[in-house]
Amino acid sequence: MAIRYNLWLDPDNIAQHRAVEADLERYFVERFADYPHIRLFGADPYDYDAPFNRLYDVLMARAAEYCERQWRYVATPVQLNQAFFRAVGRSNKFLRDPDDGAPPRHDA
Repeated sequence: MAIRYNLWLDPDNIAQHRAVEADLERYFVERFADYPHIRLFGADPYDYDAPFNRLYDVLMARAAEYCERQWRYVATPVQLNQAFFRAVGRSNKFLRDPDDGAPPRHDA
């Protein structure tokens, strides 16, 4: 298996890696707008058919393709995952149960 990830092939190109990661985060936030609100808690986290898990799988594949097409850059799974969850944290498309134990979220 050949190494394809740009981060591994050119680790010193920090500016490019950060630009791609920021663009991936924007990409995910924009894609979330295409979907209805999704409940984060309450479902079994290991249920592959739960809406959040299905969304994650689909958007990971689409983001990898987008990254290669737009940037000619092969992102690592970690880069994709981090950008996805940073976008989840910024998005208002995800709902939580009021009794999930997390502090209330205040959007500014």
